[in-house]
Amino acid sequence: MIQKTVRSKGLVSLPQKCKTLNQLKQIHAHILTCRLPENLYAIAPLLSAAATSKDASFLSYACSIFKHHHNHRNIFMYNTMIRGCVQSHSPVPAISYYLDMLNYGFVPNNYTFPPLIKACTILALNLKLSGRLVHGHAIQFGDVVVWTAMIDGYGKTGNVENARALFDKMPERNTISWSAMMAAYSRVNDFREVLSLFRQMQEAGTKPNESVLVSVLTASAHLGAVTQGLWVHSYAKRCNLVLNTRLATALVDMYSKCGYVEPALRVFEGILNKDAKAWNAMIAGVAINGDALKSLELFNNMVLDRIQPTETTFVAVLSACTHAKTVDKGLELFDQMETLYGVKPGLEHYACIVDLLARAGMVEEAEKFIEDKMGGLGRGDANVWGALLAACRVHGNVEVGDRTWKKLADMGVADCGIHVLSYNMYKEAGWELEAKRVRNMIYEAGMNKKPGSSVIEVNGAAEEFFVGDLCHPQAEEIVNMLNSFRKMVNFEDI
Repeated sequence: MIQKTVRSKGLVSLPQKCKTLNQLKQIHAHILTCRLPENLYAIAPLLSAAATSKDASFLSYACSIFKHHHNHRNIFMYNTMIRGCVQSHSPVPAISYYLDMLNYGFVPNNYTFPPLIKACTILALNLKLSGRLVHGHAIQFGDVVVWTAMIDGYGKTGNVENARALFDKMPERNTISWSAMMAAYSRVNDFREVLSLFRQMQEAGTKPNESVLVSVLTASAHLGAVTQGLWVHSYAKRCNLVLNTRLATALVDMYSKCGYVEPALRVFEGILNKDAKAWNAMIAGVAINGDALKSLELFNNMVLDRIQPTETTFVAVLSACTHAKTVDKGLELFDQMETLYGVKPGLEHYACIVDLLARAGMVEEAEKFIEDKMGGLGRGDANVWGALLAACRVHGNVEVGDRTWKKLADMGVADCGIHVLSYNMYKEAGWELEAKRVRNMIYEAGMNKKPGSSVIEVNGAAEEFFVGDLCHPQAEEIVNMLNSFRKMVNFEDI
């Protein structure tokens, strides 16, 4: 029992120690029976403990307390209820408390907006009335923390345009502001803008933190911008950040994707406490660079090190088996995923096995695997269908490809890549009528295949080129130079 001798000052910390709702109710009863003159200040910590416990029964009790004190509320109590609702994944009540707070004439402060912005993010209310209201008030009353929270909220919903508009209007920025904006671009795969922002950040004299460096390394990995990645590695060494597992894992990923396996392995070996993400990055890194056997060796070492493999781990090792054409090992690992390692196979893993069988020329076996293990083509996705059709094209097995295409057509699949693969398969096999039919479907549906692209790094800047794109400011010079190379290869007069 809570003793009646509990003094009011002790009530500030006592509610946080409650493990059951009954204990919380006893403290509440004590406050009410003692008729403490500073009742509101005694109620505030009780309300905070109940609202932010992430327990539904506690939050319900907090709502009752809040409702009972309708004539004695302050901004702290409203902020507490907003935060509690958001933590319990109840964004609508959080916004309702905010509107009620405004109705009673309370002015929001910097503690009001971060959870409120998160509530709007959950509901994707960016373009609706409540979202606009919160946006306007955050700009009016907020500081750099609130502005940054707004940028992060927009970024997490993929609304990069609004995030950047806010970022550009910020009266002041800190490292976290830059990091939030870079993360927003990274989520929509605009990696060139990530590097561009990083250069602007350096020019502004803002010191990067770990999150910024990870974003830069991720962008460098996707763009093949190894020079930028090398600078980050050098900076991390100067600041003694290399031992940080998250940053070191990003370095492993960057070096691997840029084709520098040895530096990736050196960084990996230097990680003192390797977690699953670090192992995954290294396993996948050596696999994409053609050393499938090393990838499998690393997987075995990971298991020996008692690190639990994840879904990502198995995508990496199954892909390695595909490139090494070790079909039996790949099938063995797939069978062991759930039984031995407790990892349930997902679509990516099924696609890996289809690709494994198909690339080895076992097209009929791949087709049977889809039917028996997956329950048919309808359970697959573009990766599964593409792997099978590509193998049918390469190995000239048009019969399986034809069966697959007809099933996909009956399903109404509108993936342009699948249609193009089917067209090429029929065309190369001399099945002109079927090829024409597929081509007509592509035109009639108005499908557009995403153009291929390549990236090169020039003077530390990544330049990306798309097929048929002449928007680059030096496009004419580039085309002329390519024509010169073509003439030189063909021994023509330049």
